[in-house]
Amino acid sequence: MRWRSSCRPPGRGPVDRPALTDYAATLSRLPDVARVDSALGTYVQGRRTVPPGPASSRFAAAGADSLQVVTSVDYASGRAQKLVRTARAVPPPAGTSALIGGAPAVLVDGKSTVADRLPLALGLIALATFVLLFLFTGSVLLPVKAIVLNGLAMCAVFGASVWIFSDGHLAGLLDFTPGPLDTSMPVLLFCIAFGLSMDYEVFLLSRIKEAHDAGAGNSEAVATGLARVGRIVTTAAALLAVTFLAFATSSVRFMQMFGVGTALAIVLDATLIRGVLVPAFMRVAGNANWWAPRPLRILHDRFGLHEYRAPAPPAGPVEELAGSGHA
Repeated sequence: MRWRSSCRPPGRGPVDRPALTDYAATLSRLPDVARVDSALGTYVQGRRTVPPGPASSRFAAAGADSLQVVTSVDYASGRAQKLVRTARAVPPPAGTSALIGGAPAVLVDGKSTVADRLPLALGLIALATFVLLFLFTGSVLLPVKAIVLNGLAMCAVFGASVWIFSDGHLAGLLDFTPGPLDTSMPVLLFCIAFGLSMDYEVFLLSRIKEAHDAGAGNSEAVATGLARVGRIVTTAAALLAVTFLAFATSSVRFMQMFGVGTALAIVLDATLIRGVLVPAFMRVAGNANWWAPRPLRILHDRFGLHEYRAPAPPAGPVEELAGSGHA
């Protein structure tokens, strides 16, 4: 595995040679570093083992010097990522800035960027989901239930993706080389699968709430709602799952991960989550499913989302005449 460290002085002149020698020697002494190639030669364990030659000129450029750090560990391993962080903590030559790049550094920076904004993104998704489902159902418990169950489903999908694509199970069937998951894949998979899961949640809750508003008890409303939308949700999930599984026929591992992961999330959500866990939870929760504090009930009565119901037509003259026996 190889990656580069570039030293750039603020001016246009070259980096101080003795300082660059010390920097290259320090990097070569870091754990898991086999050697460091530079314009001043090759360094191993803090000593220059190969003097500079014609090939060393490629490491020197106007205004910057490059060093190539060669290690024996996999670029995606934890040791490689730790090495990047350790190398970035090494002070560069005075008056210069060190820019460390390469595959391990890209992985470290990508994970750091995702982790920095992940709490904010998850918070916004949870808040939007809670508000919309509350306005739709008038319940505090049902939005929380939807968020928790969808989160459990996504955890199961991520675990299955690691089992398949990182651990190498089904590698022979899908014809791919096992390796770590791409940093952007869990984010993309979560956004798409979570959105589809909420669609199925709204389908199911709409029919359950309709039956409950019509006067049915909690258990009867849950059974009625599940009976009304079960076939629709199952059919839609089957169509989408087959569509996404088509990506598994690709020879690109990223596309395979996306297709298999999304299809698994859809099937899991339509069967285990909507068909088993949601009805079971609502049956056990009973009337608590429709509870909300008084201020929130007032808010829902004013701004809640309600299905349109056409008013009954008023009795007209024709009905009155018909009732009296006149044409």
